[in-house]
Amino acid sequence: MAYQKVNADQRGPGHSHYLDNDDLQATALDLEWDMEKELEEPGFDQFQLDSTENQNLENSETVDLSLDSIQPATSPKGRFQRLQEEPDYATRYTRSAPKNNHCNFCRLLKILCMAIILFIFGILIGYYAHENCPSNATSSGTIDLQLYQEILKTIQAEDIKKSFRNLVQLYKSEDDMEISKEIKTQWTSLGLEDIQFVNYSVLLNLPGPFPSSVTLSSSGQCFYPNGQPCSEARKHSSQDLLYSYAAYSAKGTLEAEVIDVSYGNADDLKRIKKMKNVTNQIALLKLGKLPLLYKLSLLEKAGFGGVLLYIDPCDLPKTANLSYDTFMVSLNPGGDPSTPGYPSINGSFRENRSNLTSLLVQPISASLVAKLISSPNDRTENGVCSPLELPNNEERIINMQVQTVTKFKTVTNVVGYLKGLTSPDRYIIVGSHHHTAYSYSRQEWASSTAIITAFIRSLMLRVKRGWRPNRSIVFCSWGGTAFGNIGSYEWGEDFKKVLQKNVVAYVSLHSPIRGNLSLYSVASPSLQQLVAEKNNFNCSRRTPCPDTNVSSVQIQGDANYFINHLGVPTLQFAYEDIKVLQGPSFLSEALFPNHATKIEEMDPFFSLHETITKLSGEVILQIANEPVLPFNALDIAIEVQNSLKGNQPNTHQLLAQATRLRDSAELFQSDEMRPANDPKERVPVRVRMLNDILQDMEKSFLVQQVPPGFYRNILYHLDEKTSQFSILLEAWEHSKSLASNETLQEAVSEVLHSINSAQVYFKTGLDVFESVLVGKN
Repeated sequence: MAYQKVNADQRGPGHSHYLDNDDLQATALDLEWDMEKELEEPGFDQFQLDSTENQNLENSETVDLSLDSIQPATSPKGRFQRLQEEPDYATRYTRSAPKNNHCNFCRLLKILCMAIILFIFGILIGYYAHENCPSNATSSGTIDLQLYQEILKTIQAEDIKKSFRNLVQLYKSEDDMEISKEIKTQWTSLGLEDIQFVNYSVLLNLPGPFPSSVTLSSSGQCFYPNGQPCSEARKHSSQDLLYSYAAYSAKGTLEAEVIDVSYGNADDLKRIKKMKNVTNQIALLKLGKLPLLYKLSLLEKAGFGGVLLYIDPCDLPKTANLSYDTFMVSLNPGGDPSTPGYPSINGSFRENRSNLTSLLVQPISASLVAKLISSPNDRTENGVCSPLELPNNEERIINMQVQTVTKFKTVTNVVGYLKGLTSPDRYIIVGSHHHTAYSYSRQEWASSTAIITAFIRSLMLRVKRGWRPNRSIVFCSWGGTAFGNIGSYEWGEDFKKVLQKNVVAYVSLHSPIRGNLSLYSVASPSLQQLVAEKNNFNCSRRTPCPDTNVSSVQIQGDANYFINHLGVPTLQFAYEDIKVLQGPSFLSEALFPNHATKIEEMDPFFSLHETITKLSGEVILQIANEPVLPFNALDIAIEVQNSLKGNQPNTHQLLAQATRLRDSAELFQSDEMRPANDPKERVPVRVRMLNDILQDMEKSFLVQQVPPGFYRNILYHLDEKTSQFSILLEAWEHSKSLASNETLQEAVSEVLHSINSAQVYFKTGLDVFESVLVGKN
């Protein structure tokens, strides 16, 4: 596209060329289109998407709904009808035949020869014109897909394996700067532009000098979190024991009765409070089913003083033997606790928040739980697992001691840019993370970093030959992920004003290999159709996938800020164990000290790594390069309607508003998405306006107040087992124990306002297009 820059670009040293606020104004606000040059650009009318892809982009599958499917308008006429030459133009100016019948033979012969010469000459011109000009039958969509495949075919499993092993050698350092430097060196050698270290001084909560412990008051026996007696401590396990802790827990000592609260939901607590006085007692809590922060908030409100947190072996696959393994959890909802809601830059006010809860929280192994309740470790009989449970008629008094240390440390992000060709002020962010804490980054960071590096390698090979994507791609390796996604949160808060307007999508590479049996895909509603296409294509190339469903559910990792504070469409591919997916959700909140050999056992030939790289890479290329963003507006409306199914009270107004939202989304999809089908509809100003609407569709669903651990973006469900809006489900459960339903009404109001905001957003978009067309006419 032809641009004229109005203001000169002024930058200070050390600032990014692409995320500077002045640069944003220069690129996004002070650019004016030279429309005459736009329409004169060669090859503009040669764009045409592949017909199969058109159907996938324009048609939305309706789940359990009886409404007719929407057929996109494919005609180039309509609102943007073009003038054509009249077919009888030449005949109107053809000279009439002479009236005199007497003809000269020589004159006729000359005319005949001239006609033959002109005819042959015309054939030659037509032939060479056909050879040199691209055929209309060859669409730009087909050309782009061929380009993507050429880029992706250079991704090789062996290269990813070498990169992974090189990174693993660096993880032993306590400081992540060594790894950050190595990542920057690799990316620089591959040709990536403008790679920066972005550092933040943040408050980290680290283990104390000695492991936490649990002592039985009746016998005086002392145990470490893994169930090992304190008197038999082994040196080689001391580091693992130190890092078996809850970051940002309260610290101190508490002696009290242990009360089994199972999974700690509202019904569990209601039942227990009828039986016992829970004030300042210690809860024995299972991880899973609900966000940990939410369950801790319920326990804190109920009056508990401490929590022993564990994973029941019955909730894990039979192949996972974690009975003696300790783990770490973070109680930080996101970012630097000392600067909540604003970036940790020099001069920022720092709050004193060494702990984020009044509870003493200590993760322990299942083997220690078995000792506390006097139960055998092996609770499997005839193939049936018996859950760990403390009998109600037995009393256990213990003394728990939690030791942690808070200190300010530097967290480093590595950020590299590939500048876009026609829309450099629109960003696709690709996020991985690197090691920060001892061994509790689970070695998944090495997989994550190796995958993003492999994609950069293949992409830059093509860039060196002169090609660039239309939009900019920003590659980020985040630091501080294990402590509450600190690096990504601080960077997001630092550049919030720029990112709110310019980020198109976020592609997460967090923990890509968690199993080897099933491809597990998570995507925003607007991206589900695109991701499903890639899933189905991958399944056709490999063995049939057991399930290619794509869902919008809460996920772990650095996508959190972009989903919940920016409303950015997000997607993630990962391999998972099917049995894990069938078990309780939120078990991934526990960080186990898995070693590198574990990753290589799951994927010895790194073929799964290669598949994740190619699937993610193809989606990145499509979003970065398609003239019209491959987002689906109608799928958002369908997701909203599906989220209101079931026997939920007080949803009549919500259903009526959801119907209006769907009507507006259908009209928008069929009327305004024609540029995705027809290249002749791609007037540059219209395409830009359309893309601006598409990238901001999900921002309407960000709500202000949600329970701890719940997503602010209500389009995301708690897990695959629930399809309703999570805040409505929680409010309904909460209202059961209250005399009034005020909490439920507040939640209903939040959802209603979100749906109404989205409906107004689509309607306003339609009105803007209409007014632009009226102005042109």
